[in-house]
Amino acid sequence: QVQLVESGGGLVHPGGSLRLSCQASGYFLTLDFMAWYRQASGKERELVASMTSSGRTKYAEPVKGRFTIDRDNARNVVSLQMNSLSLEDTAVYYCNAIQIGPYGAYWGQGTQVIVSS
Repeated sequence: QVQLVESGGGLVHPGGSLRLSCQASGYFLTLDFMAWYRQASGKERELVASMTSSGRTKYAEPVKGRFTIDRDNARNVVSLQMNSLSLEDTAVYYCNAIQIGPYGAYWGQGTQVIVSS
């Protein structure tokens, strides 16, 4: 079983920055895929950014150039640096991890990000 614990959410003004972190713990071999999703009120959960264990990244269009995902494989931590935040970035952000073999998919409990003036 894998536990994911997010931290770093909070309230920020438009144009500000936040850094989210997600610590993975428990028993696993390799977390092949780690990602950040977000869910705004009344909307479906959406992928924000992802990174494979080899370092390949993917970003949702709305966050390209503003958000950066990185991971420390030795510490099993994935982070999301969010810059130039806008009101539309307000959401609960969830950490996600997938192990391919044996298969397992895991979610954190979420951390709230509020962008407000």
